[in-house]
Amino acid sequence: MARLRTNTKLKPAKKADLQIVKPIKTTKYSDINLNAWKDYGHVKTDTLWEFPTRLKEGGHSNEYHGNYIPQIAQQLYERFTKKNDIVLDLFFGSGTSGIEAINMGRRCIGVELKDDLAEKVSEKFTPKQLVTDVNIICADSASDLAKQKVKARLDIMGEEKAQLLILHPPYDDIIKFSDKKEDLSNCSSTEEFYDLFEKVAKNGYDLLEKGRFAALIIGDSYKNSEVQPLGFMCMARMMNLGFKLKGIIVKDIQGNERAKGKTANLWRYRALAGGFYIFKHEYVMIFQKG
Repeated sequence: MARLRTNTKLKPAKKADLQIVKPIKTTKYSDINLNAWKDYGHVKTDTLWEFPTRLKEGGHSNEYHGNYIPQIAQQLYERFTKKNDIVLDLFFGSGTSGIEAINMGRRCIGVELKDDLAEKVSEKFTPKQLVTDVNIICADSASDLAKQKVKARLDIMGEEKAQLLILHPPYDDIIKFSDKKEDLSNCSSTEEFYDLFEKVAKNGYDLLEKGRFAALIIGDSYKNSEVQPLGFMCMARMMNLGFKLKGIIVKDIQGNERAKGKTANLWRYRALAGGFYIFKHEYVMIFQKG
């Protein structure tokens, strides 16, 4: 019986048939996989941020004057933190930093001056979250007492320092947040505002891990018929403390305005009559602790 002969040979695999799995490559401060950087198109790397509306899902609301929009926290957390990192917010307010920390698998320590607001904001979190993930400290952020309380909480949470610092102070005296003399919105002068802000920023610097990042969210103001450059003056104070400036982001404020349009004509008239311009932006300034 004749044997069937075959000349069939195994063809070498084409490059397209081979799936090369690259190892995950991250920085020390982020979970972003740099070997798959094209998958992170939603993470902003430019200096102009436009958000047409304020995010209202995920436990967020806009019932409190002066709270920053959650999209800023989302961008900062994904860019500058890893899962389970601790975010320190020294102007906690209505709790945006804490809410988004829960949503994104981070932890948060917030310092709030007003005891009634701190108590109200705590209701946004479950009793378990207030033990394991979010801690709200009622204190003056410029004080040594606040610094010691944050240190104690960091120790309980198993860390010596925080991994991201958020500073969203009042914009001088534009909005009065309380009657407390320690409140930055009650400073007798803009220069006093800068001095008190620097004390808060110094506490933040001391409580932040080396090499990690800080974000200053702030806008400017008008006083005595001229612009008060709050953002740049506070930026300079932070740089004097040792923070390295990494970026100045201009963010539109349309998503954070209340009753938009109701007084637009009045402000336009005032601008034309007074020779000034209407603020439509605020700053998100990024720093790194050297």
